[in-house]
Amino acid sequence: MSKSNEKTANIYKIDIAVIGGGPAGLAASIKASSCGADVLLIEREKALGGILKQCIHDGFGLIRFKEKLTGPEYAKRFIDAFNEARIKALTETFVTDISIIDGSKSDGASSKSDFVLKAVNRSGVITIEAKALIFATGCRERTAKQVFIHGTRPSGIFTAGTAQHLINLQGQLPAKRCVILGSGDIGLIMARRLTLEGAHVLGVYEAKDKPSGLIRNIHQCLYDFNIPLHLSMSVTRVFGRDRLEAVEICRVDNDLAPISGAEEIIECDGLILSVGLIPENELAESLGAKLSPGGGLICDDNMMTTLPGVFCCGNAYKVYDLVDYVSDCGEVAGMAAADYIKEVSGI
Repeated sequence: MSKSNEKTANIYKIDIAVIGGGPAGLAASIKASSCGADVLLIEREKALGGILKQCIHDGFGLIRFKEKLTGPEYAKRFIDAFNEARIKALTETFVTDISIIDGSKSDGASSKSDFVLKAVNRSGVITIEAKALIFATGCRERTAKQVFIHGTRPSGIFTAGTAQHLINLQGQLPAKRCVILGSGDIGLIMARRLTLEGAHVLGVYEAKDKPSGLIRNIHQCLYDFNIPLHLSMSVTRVFGRDRLEAVEICRVDNDLAPISGAEEIIECDGLILSVGLIPENELAESLGAKLSPGGGLICDDNMMTTLPGVFCCGNAYKVYDLVDYVSDCGEVAGMAAADYIKEVSGI
């Protein structure tokens, strides 16, 4: 296994291609490189770190580092290690297609397959030939239509991650009087963040009969700021033409179905959605990798998917509560991928 990327024009020949430069991809790249593999990390955003770049609250790294770090501080620890290892990264680069090269030999014997990735960035179209893949593509947020909120389509409806990006990275307040749907951790954190920035959070509404976020976030983000938490209640309709003007809140039964006659109209100019995450695995699925019912990739104990040489880690595998576990998962995938390369190379 070579320790330097072989590059000719816009063609890379490497051992392992890691797709995704968040905490899982960084951990996988560092571990694979330390095991002797030639690694190339591909990230669609301008900077490495993934979602951690906008998570300026603390609480990260308590397990791994025994410290209370902010998201950017946690990411920097891994980015520094990544740079020290001199691992190659392509940022602002989008993978558009992946194909499998059959490893059959001319004498009829079979060998392991290789992979060819097509990617695009400002330099043009890039071809990447790899012996193994690690998908660290993370997840995306569910939207209003995916949770069956009816009504018009005005501005003022944001996923919690989008609202967090607007406030923490762009300095923009998305709403002044808002309702939050869902009690996931990001929704709880945004309730506090919006309050600190001067917005009036009218309440956090959760369709289930118990909150889904960490207990510490419920206390630190809601109770400490006198933000009400309403259980077994959901947003069923939105009102407004150009901008959101009000939402309809309704109590739900044990099957999460709205109870007729239990509706209430709340005037607001912002609806923040924290209604779950979906693993982003379209690329892996297009290769033929099998998905679990929750949308994550099906993997063995070494984080190899149902396709030989294709590994997965982080929230692309399953949605984790703590980033420390995401990093652990990435390291397992990185080591296993490096071992796979040694096996196919006969080392």
